[in-house]
Amino acid sequence: MDESFGKKEKLKSKVLIDKLFAEGQTVKKYPLLLVYTRLQNPSEKVNKVGVSVSKRNFKRAVDRIKIKRLMREVFRKNKYLVTSNLAHNYAVMLIYTGREVWSYADLSRNGEELLKRFVAQEKMKEHEKDPL
Repeated sequence: MDESFGKKEKLKSKVLIDKLFAEGQTVKKYPLLLVYTRLQNPSEKVNKVGVSVSKRNFKRAVDRIKIKRLMREVFRKNKYLVTSNLAHNYAVMLIYTGREVWSYADLSRNGEELLKRFVAQEKMKEHEKDPL
């Protein structure tokens, strides 16, 4: 099981980020919000992931950076849920919506639940599309 979070997995494309927020679906599990859309380019075999923390809720950059690190770690440890259960690749943005800094243990538990909801939601969509 690969638990890396390399350069190819990071969501950096402005075009892809704009498309993600224009057309993407959401999944929520407080304090995280996951916005995602399916990647159209089949040559890329990785999910693209970005993290975001509101400057409005956390004025100090130290707090925003800490939360971003925690969110990346939560995704890195639990990305097997997405890669092993879904056939397609996705562009994903994790957004922290809370107003206080959560511990890693709490954030990890909620992040894992969020990714499970995301996988379940996408599997339901795939089953609806498959004609019998």
